[in-house]
Amino acid sequence: MALSTLHAPAPQWLSRVRFVLVGTSHPGNVGAAARAMRVMGLRELVLVAPRSERVARHPEAVARASGALDVLENAVVADSLAQALAPCSLAVAVSADTREFGPAPQPPEEIAALAFAEASADASARVAFVFGAERNGLSIEAVGQCQRVCSIPGGTDYASLNLAQAVQIVAYCLRAHERLHSPAPPAASASPAASASPAASASPAASA
Repeated sequence: MALSTLHAPAPQWLSRVRFVLVGTSHPGNVGAAARAMRVMGLRELVLVAPRSERVARHPEAVARASGALDVLENAVVADSLAQALAPCSLAVAVSADTREFGPAPQPPEEIAALAFAEASADASARVAFVFGAERNGLSIEAVGQCQRVCSIPGGTDYASLNLAQAVQIVAYCLRAHERLHSPAPPAASASPAASASPAASASPAASA
């Protein structure tokens, strides 16, 4: 596969997707999450009730962002999850916990397809992916404010991912869905030498 098909500008629908981090306590995780988002073409970061309102400007966050400063600088701090989700038509809770009630967990590949369908169908649509705090994840109340639950498959004995790792996996699945379901680029036309007829390209000795 050509490198040009792997690296391309972010599709427009990804600009309608926001990542919401709830109760984040470690500045480094905010910076690493911003970097993971930016690589995949996602730029809208919302921080709900972080331990510090200036967490996105913390030196560790800036260092871990590794150049994705536009995501940090434009990050919005919201007082509540309801405020962060207000403009969104689809909210997805990213959680490793399986609960008896609520939507059945779906893998990120399936959720990516739903997000694509929602965000690409209407320019006014907004999709949110909600991630919990490092220590306790998302509360039952937070999950209850979302229409879908995304669970990243893992081991049965240990399924807890670092916050930024979870952000990276979900962001990649969103970008990969776009690449895998976009029309294939037209095949390159054959060169004149390759398309020449065998008779025309035969040597005098061969045609004697």
